[in-house]
Amino acid sequence: MSARKNGMLAALVVAAALVPAPAAAAAERALPPQCSGSAPIKCHFAVSPGNYDVTVGLGGPKAADTSISVEARREVLNAVRTTAGQVVSTTVTVNVREPEGQPTGQGGTGTPGLDLTFGGTAPAIGSLTVTPAAAPLVTYLAGDSTVCDQPVAPYTGWGQVLPTAVRNGAVIANYADSGESSGSFLANSALFPRMKPLIKSKDLVFIQFGHNDKTTTATAFRDNLAKMVDGVRARGGVPVLVTPPVRRLFNGAKLTPTALHVNSKGVDLPAVIRALGKSANVPVIDLTAKSKTLVESLGSSASQKIYLTQAADGVSDNTHFSVYGATQMANLVVQGIRELNLSLVSYLR
Repeated sequence: MSARKNGMLAALVVAAALVPAPAAAAAERALPPQCSGSAPIKCHFAVSPGNYDVTVGLGGPKAADTSISVEARREVLNAVRTTAGQVVSTTVTVNVREPEGQPTGQGGTGTPGLDLTFGGTAPAIGSLTVTPAAAPLVTYLAGDSTVCDQPVAPYTGWGQVLPTAVRNGAVIANYADSGESSGSFLANSALFPRMKPLIKSKDLVFIQFGHNDKTTTATAFRDNLAKMVDGVRARGGVPVLVTPPVRRLFNGAKLTPTALHVNSKGVDLPAVIRALGKSANVPVIDLTAKSKTLVESLGSSASQKIYLTQAADGVSDNTHFSVYGATQMANLVVQGIRELNLSLVSYLR
């Protein structure tokens, strides 16, 4: 660097030191140019669909409490507390697709590109970069409304909370969609046909259906799931079957057969999934059994907080989850990932 440039740099440093207090405070609050707002801070990057590493400095001159969500309410980092003057650098890997909420556009398609929201009780960020991710391990989610990225609160799918359990280098790509059965997910061009070509060798694909297979025969249900399993394997991916979480329907202290996904044809759908897992050598996360244990242990009254209530959410719902409930279900899925020692284990926080 020339002496002239060195002199200019020194002058700039001195000038910065002499900035009046109000201007200095404004400088401290300066956000990256892609961002605006204060609580929450919202940022937008005009990137194409794909996987990206988001590296951010959390914190600043004042004590802060900052979480990160992306796209349509997809949580990727729980709140991080920093003390005054502390900045914590962190990287999360995120998936961008269009539309950003549910794959069929239910609830709104959102905006193209990557939307980031920094929430928490006192969010603060400094540096922020978005770069293409280098071959992350992708876990695709195929499922229904209990899994999907729900665009509108209070509804929350466990798949939009699961990313908080995953560190950078791996990413959750949520292709679950409200109202889908095993058959409709296969048939809709926006769902399995769009997801399948993206699957790479060793990528995981979690497959959860049952809620909307109310009139599906045992043979058709098994065949639909087997087609997805075969399709994933044809791409070199690793299918993982997930039995559906229970509904909150009690008879005394126990859940009813309907809550446990015995459908109108008398088909025990989770039993079909378990049998296919055994015969086709597919790992199974038994979310039905895990959620049954949780919900029955809480009982009819206390388990309501897992779902939606008129008082807290403005709607009574014994199938879909609150943020709390989705978090509990995501925790059970993580438990299953650990028990099966899936490749995602190496990337769990």
